[in-house]
Amino acid sequence: MNAGWHGQLNLVYAQRGGTTQLIHSQHQAPLKVQRPFYPEGEEVCHSVILHTAGGVVGGDRLSIDLRLEDNARSLITTAAAGKIYRSNGLQARQNIEIQVNTGAGVEWLPQETIIFDGAIYRQDLRVELALGATWLGWEITRFGRSARGERFCSGEWRSHTEIWQQGHPLWIERLWLPASEEIFNSPHGLAGQPVVASLAWVGQSVSSEIVEKARNLWQGQPHQAGVTRLPLGLLCRYRGSSTAQVRKWFTDIWHLLRLSFSERPACIPRVWQI
Repeated sequence: MNAGWHGQLNLVYAQRGGTTQLIHSQHQAPLKVQRPFYPEGEEVCHSVILHTAGGVVGGDRLSIDLRLEDNARSLITTAAAGKIYRSNGLQARQNIEIQVNTGAGVEWLPQETIIFDGAIYRQDLRVELALGATWLGWEITRFGRSARGERFCSGEWRSHTEIWQQGHPLWIERLWLPASEEIFNSPHGLAGQPVVASLAWVGQSVSSEIVEKARNLWQGQPHQAGVTRLPLGLLCRYRGSSTAQVRKWFTDIWHLLRLSFSERPACIPRVWQI
């Protein structure tokens, strides 16, 4: 039986003379990173992660380690939507570790992930924030190739996210979705909707005014989205049918947060096709 890919990616960013540079890059197939580019000036380094195998299968193990040194700023996305294929009986796993040092900020904005029916997948994300560091991340997941009428009715999906600062948890979330028709249609599961998504901004307090603005940016049905203030951040949720709809809302919130905290507008990565 195929043991699967064991891909690794290790990136270190540092600020040098006002420019955020990728000072260390080490990879093992199928993970790879494109050369850095600077569409909004030298302060923010944009990076695009590639998965050269095209999709994840049972037995695959992917590991991504990111470190931002003091005052570095990076935006990291993926070249295309992630695909988690039907399992051969083995679990596929992805583990992401992010360390953000004092005054640094990272925007982790991958494109959506498609979970095929029959996939068995677990993803773990842990972020360590120093004082004065920030993290913005989102996750957009489609369960089943719904354009084909496919539903996620066999397999399972697990997602563990932890954000820590100096030994204190700022946000911890653990999700488990065992696939079945009942879970797909249950109001406590997917409620018949194939897309779920979360956006979190962690590291600085947000005002009630920002929370209200984020809610007002939503143009869909009220029950499909929500905004909550975290003790040191903001959390936004979506459950619906359109990745384009939720990406537009998340992008508008990202723009709001950037203007509020860094007086810099959102800069759409060139690999996105909106």
